[in-house]
Amino acid sequence: MNRILFEKTGNGIWISHLDLMRLFQRAFKRGGMNLKHTQGFNPRAMVSIALPLSVGVESKCEILDFELVDEQLPFEQITQRLNQTMPVGVRVLEAYDSSQKIKELTHLDCAITLEYDNGATEDSVMQIRELFSREEVLVTKKSKNGPVEQNIIPMIRSIEVSQINAHEIELKACICAQNPSLNPSQIVSAIEMYCADAKPDFSRIRREEVRTSNGEVFR
Repeated sequence: MNRILFEKTGNGIWISHLDLMRLFQRAFKRGGMNLKHTQGFNPRAMVSIALPLSVGVESKCEILDFELVDEQLPFEQITQRLNQTMPVGVRVLEAYDSSQKIKELTHLDCAITLEYDNGATEDSVMQIRELFSREEVLVTKKSKNGPVEQNIIPMIRSIEVSQINAHEIELKACICAQNPSLNPSQIVSAIEMYCADAKPDFSRIRREEVRTSNGEVFR
């Protein structure tokens, strides 16, 4: 499988998933690379992004699979041609061939930065640590059948909480990415629900790495 590792940063975080898909399809075309298409009455380009990224979330580890008509094109050229057409904030880090299936991508490393206008405190750090040491933390999640309560603790493999400066607390977590999946924003929601004194004024989320079930980096 032909695969791309790319990042989405800066103003690029405001590009929606559907717009990002269209962006890549245009980028291949502008770079003189023809994507293969499915057969039938409604052919679609053979390009897919592994884990759709929420608008406003930064990522250093996005995965995209693709198939080209010309399969002999060197991966270095694919990377170069795509980056020549990409907008600021979206950059291809590497194009390569992979035998790993997307279903093997099971976990995600993420960083969550909590900002406090009046200053972060050690007490807030302790409250957040205590919250995620519990056996059950219920958070409401939207689903196709309506809102459902979900215990997010079993989907958190590890989490570290630390104060990084006078106004910010950072959470470094390894969470489930698929079947089941945990959106990092649910971690923020849990803090807002259960830790009133530690509720942040603003939060930022960044995907840092994707992994297999045994903790190895997924590529």
